Amino acid sequence: MLKESFLEYLSLERNYSDKTVISYGTDIAKFEEYFKGLDESLDFTAVDSDVVRSWVLKLMDEGYEAASVNRKLSSLRSFYRYLLRKKMVAADPTQKVAGLKRKKPLPVFVREADMDRLLDAADLGEGFKAVRNRLIVEMFYETGMRLSELVGLNDGDVDFSASVIKVTGKRNKQRLIPFGEELREDMRAYLSLRDDYAANADAFFVGKDGKRIGRSTVYLLVRRYLSKVVTLKKKSPHVLRHSFATSMLNNHAELEAVKELLGHESLKTTEIYTHTTFEELKKVYEQAHPRA
Repeated sequence: MLKESFLEYLSLERNYSDKTVISYGTDIAKFEEYFKGLDESLDFTAVDSDVVRSWVLKLMDEGYEAASVNRKLSSLRSFYRYLLRKKMVAADPTQKVAGLKRKKPLPVFVREADMDRLLDAADLGEGFKAVRNRLIVEMFYETGMRLSELVGLNDGDVDFSASVIKVTGKRNKQRLIPFGEELREDMRAYLSLRDDYAANADAFFVGKDGKRIGRSTVYLLVRRYLSKVVTLKKKSPHVLRHSFATSMLNNHAELEAVKELLGHESLKTTEIYTHTTFEELKKVYEQAHPRA
C-alpha cells in the first residue's frame, strides 16, 4: 500500500505524467524485489541504509551507468521523503547514501600526426577560399582559440611585430596568444589575397562578399577538412582547441601556461587534458612494451 499511495500522490497531487509515474513505480518495485531477495521478511519500513547501498552496488555490478543509478536512487529518495512526511516510516534509509559521481568524458582530439598530414600533405585546393580555410584550421590548432574568438577577430587584434594575437573570450575577458613564424607567413599570405575582396575590412576572416565570416561557415569547413584525416564522430572547432591543449602538454608545456593560453578561469578545467595525455601514454606503452 505504501508504494501505491506514493504513486497516487505523484499522479493526483503532483500532476506527474503517466510515463513518469510508471518510471517511479518500476524503480521502487525493483528495489522491493531486491530486498525481498535478501530477506523475505523485510518491508519498506524495515530496510536501512546498508540495504540501499548494497542495491546501488548491485546496479553498478550489472553495468548500469552512473546517471541511471542516480535516477533510480532519486526515485527512492522521493518515495522515502513522502513516507517520512506522512509518518509512515521512522527514518529515511536513503539519507546517508551518496549518489555516484558521473564520469566526465575525456576531450576528443586529433593526433599530432593527423594534423601534420592535414596541414602539410592534404590537397586543400588553391585560391582565396582554400588559403583562408586552411589558415582557419591552422589557427585553431596553433592558438587554441574558441570559435567565437576566431570569428570575432579583427585586423587590429593581430600584432605582427610582437607576434601575438589579442582575443576576446567569455565575459569579454581579453588575453594575448603568441604565434610562430609559420603562422605569421600564412596569415600574411591570406591577407594579401583577402585585400582583393575586402581592402577596408575590420574583420580578419571574411567571405567573398567582404563581410565577416559566420560561425556556421567556420564550423562546417572545419568539419569538412577534419573528415579528410580522421573518422572521429566529433569534428568541430572545439576538437581543434582540445588538440592544441593536448599537443602542448604532450610536448612538456606547463599546465598553468596552457590554462592561460586557453583562457580558463580555473586550473581544474585545464586538468582534464592531463587525463587525455595519460591515456595516450597508456596506449603507447601497451603498443610498444613487449610485456604489456
